[in-house]
Amino acid sequence: MFARARFDTPCRIEIEHSDEFLGAHVILDGDVALEPGDSVCVHGEPIQVPFGERRSFRRIATVERAGGLERLWTRIAGHFELTELYEVSFSSGSRP
Repeated sequence: MFARARFDTPCRIEIEHSDEFLGAHVILDGDVALEPGDSVCVHGEPIQVPFGERRSFRRIATVERAGGLERLWTRIAGHFELTELYEVSFSSGSRP
């Protein structure tokens, strides 16, 4: 009843490590649509990209689908997390 569906799929990992950008993106093959609560685990050895370079790697990823209740909870929790951002104010720092 509470078992989560899971499957393996090939993926591409793109990593850039430069003075302008530091990030990694995982692109799942086959246009797999992810929904709230789903998780992705990429398998393989840790990847290190030297400074100033951008590289792509091929790996296998396991996608684990969230159940209906978990998906609903993730949506609700995400809404409250987002509203916390609304309370942030930006000011010049000077007060009269």
